[in-house]
Amino acid sequence: MQHKFVEFIPDVLEPGTLYISVIYCTAIHLCVCGCGNEVVTPLSPTDWEINFNGRTVSLSPSIGNWSFPCQSHYFIKHNKIKYARKWDSDEISDNREIDKKHKKDSSKKENYE
Repeated sequence: MQHKFVEFIPDVLEPGTLYISVIYCTAIHLCVCGCGNEVVTPLSPTDWEINFNGRTVSLSPSIGNWSFPCQSHYFIKHNKIKYARKWDSDEISDNREIDKKHKKDSSKKENYE
């Protein structure tokens, strides 16, 4: 996968390209399974983190497209796709609850700082 740093996300996305808008704290790409769905990964302490080493990018945590029919699950590490196992519905539900709690706790912390 190649990466492109952009200010604005283009209207038409190229397959195999991760578009990164630092100013808008967003990365977006077409699902790597080929289904054509746009995968938006907000960059924030409670969402995804991007690492750029001067040549390649990595996104973490993994990308789980649980709302898409494909339900693809993968990592982007050093511009390479690393496929991960599919999760069952209980794992997806549990992870969504953990994410909600983490965001809520983070929001409370910001209000006290």
